[in-house]
Amino acid sequence: MMRIEFKAMGSHILAALESDSLEAENALQAVPVWFEEWEQSLSRFRADSELSCLNRAGGRPVPVSDTLWEVFQVARRSEQETAGLVRPTLLDALLEAGYDRSFESLQLHSGPSRIVGVKVAGLAENVICDPASRSLNPEEGTHLDLGGVAKGWAADKASRRLKPYGAALVDAGGDIAITGQRPGGEPWAIGISDPFQPEKNIATLLLNDGAVATSGTDYHRWKQGKLWNHHIIDPRNSLPAKTDLLTVSVVAPNAIWAEAAAKAVLILGSSAGMDWLEAQPDLAGLLVLQFGEIRTSLRMAEFIWRENDEHAIR
Repeated sequence: MMRIEFKAMGSHILAALESDSLEAENALQAVPVWFEEWEQSLSRFRADSELSCLNRAGGRPVPVSDTLWEVFQVARRSEQETAGLVRPTLLDALLEAGYDRSFESLQLHSGPSRIVGVKVAGLAENVICDPASRSLNPEEGTHLDLGGVAKGWAADKASRRLKPYGAALVDAGGDIAITGQRPGGEPWAIGISDPFQPEKNIATLLLNDGAVATSGTDYHRWKQGKLWNHHIIDPRNSLPAKTDLLTVSVVAPNAIWAEAAAKAVLILGSSAGMDWLEAQPDLAGLLVLQFGEIRTSLRMAEFIWRENDEHAIR
């Protein structure tokens, strides 16, 4: 197996490919280049990115690249599939909560402790999409953040590009996409970290295809004065979500849906979140509550490694 690791989109990125051919090695070496191109379109932390330019447009239509157009359409679908719990119009709420710079810089900064609050974020329908001109036009006062959906999209995109060369896995900061079965039919083994002891796993998942994503309030958090904030915004009040969940891991057909679903469950909390999760036939989830209790959805048993699994990777 060949692999490459690098930093992009404010996260650690891993790409692995089950092949030893020169063509596969060349494709793997191109992955950081792909992520750099995508980040230049999608990052809100780069003043010259395409997204930053769109956010400064001031209510006028802006022709956009295929990348930005595609990711925004994906974000619209995620909003619809989660009944608005995950939406791309939360930039102002994130800034108000103190997430106004990359997380690495944020850890060195402590802002004022009081969140004044912003108006409740609008929906993606507040952005006019014109397919003919391939342009986006956010209404005045609407600003976009595509961070989470962009990572899920990038993991899916990169894994599909690598698939012709062999079974592939791409991990974009916890959004993991898998395409193709490993040689011999062995599944990929995905460890779910214990948020209380990150060096240990609380479960190992076995996947032949699809994706798993983990969302949580344990890592991307920062101090505003004496208060701790996190990056999961509840769009119903535009404030960091008040939830009894610490982390949520979701298995789904693709990383975009896994990432959106994990965030939606986290916002809903353990009770309503599990009900929502069980109502989605293509999802399975593992929930870690703030005080350490672990709950799994019924379908999650299909993926959790057991000692007597004949295909278990040891």
